[in-house]
Amino acid sequence: MNVGILAFQGDVSEHRDVLHKLNVEIVEVRSVQDMEKVSHVIIPGGESTVIARFLKDSGVGDLIIKRAKEGSLAVFGTCAGAIVISNEVTGKNAPDPLKLIDITIDRNAYGTQKDSFIAELDVTAIEKRISVAFIRAPRITRVGSAVEIISKYQGEAVIVRSGRIMASTCHPEVCGEEGIHRMFLGM
Repeated sequence: MNVGILAFQGDVSEHRDVLHKLNVEIVEVRSVQDMEKVSHVIIPGGESTVIARFLKDSGVGDLIIKRAKEGSLAVFGTCAGAIVISNEVTGKNAPDPLKLIDITIDRNAYGTQKDSFIAELDVTAIEKRISVAFIRAPRITRVGSAVEIISKYQGEAVIVRSGRIMASTCHPEVCGEEGIHRMFLGM
């Protein structure tokens, strides 16, 4: 299994560190050719408008959509990555999403950088609570009927999945948590 991390902007090193702890082969994805080498891809947190522009301009976004729809690619989007893979985005300067998971997400809904925080979450299929960071986090405002909520924070969905697509409005990788990544690798 080769796991790709979209690696031109965002919290790439934090995801790389978690995957290294799990002894996973990593491909840093910066092109369509890189994307063709992976069975799983992580779209990390960062700036969603920049990520969306890169995906469109490079052709990587079209390949992700094609492979995800045919079932040959698992996708995990954290924070900005969750925005990019959602079905619909609201909020100021909302980018055009890839429409891979039937959720509506509101950009920066938890506030600015200074409003960032660490929380403990219960997650379906993980025995212990995990620590995650909410950094300028988006908020999931609608979850489609085919989407499973696997974790909530204060009653709201924060980690969801549908088939081989998973979205997280928080960052488990920033806290070094491995459980969500293990779940993703099993998809």
